[in-house]
Amino acid sequence: MLPEAIHEGVDIDSAFILVLIGFSLFFLLEQFIHWHHCHRLPSEHKHPVTYLILFADAIHNFIDGLAIGGAFMVDFRLGWITLFAAAAHEIPQELGDYGILIHGGWKPKKALLFNFFSGLTAVFGGLAAYFLASKINILFLLPFAAGNFIYIASSDLIPEIKANSCLLKNLKHFVFFVIGILFMFSIKIFFE
Repeated sequence: MLPEAIHEGVDIDSAFILVLIGFSLFFLLEQFIHWHHCHRLPSEHKHPVTYLILFADAIHNFIDGLAIGGAFMVDFRLGWITLFAAAAHEIPQELGDYGILIHGGWKPKKALLFNFFSGLTAVFGGLAAYFLASKINILFLLPFAAGNFIYIASSDLIPEIKANSCLLKNLKHFVFFVIGILFMFSIKIFFE
């Protein structure tokens, strides 16, 4: 996304400032969402983490939708690549969110429905990017979204992988890392 934004005319300094803003915004959101203050006893309410999961996921999905919509508006091929990249991390995340909702005491149908609604915010993000494109230059969305993806990788994925000391598991992680890169490269070749 970042090379495409620079190729399309975003100033390099502006692009990296937008990456930093995207990275910082996700950091701020994560810090804010993990903080909550409550005067009730734990027995008086039901697993507030489930509501936080839905709220955080809705914001995350909306930003993903902005990124995907913005990428499609800039270049059709980049849009597909961004969509595949977002889906690769969203599918396992949504399954995990569903599990957290079930573990938090939600009925399966209600958990599935509310998880679907939080996922639907990606569509609203895509539509927002589409309508914004007619009013302003949305190239800024690409480096901004790149900053979001860099934050997710650096704060969630890399620490999880580094926490393992088993040589075989570390080798598997590296192999899947290379497979992911090759997958993204093959999508790029396919759409060129």
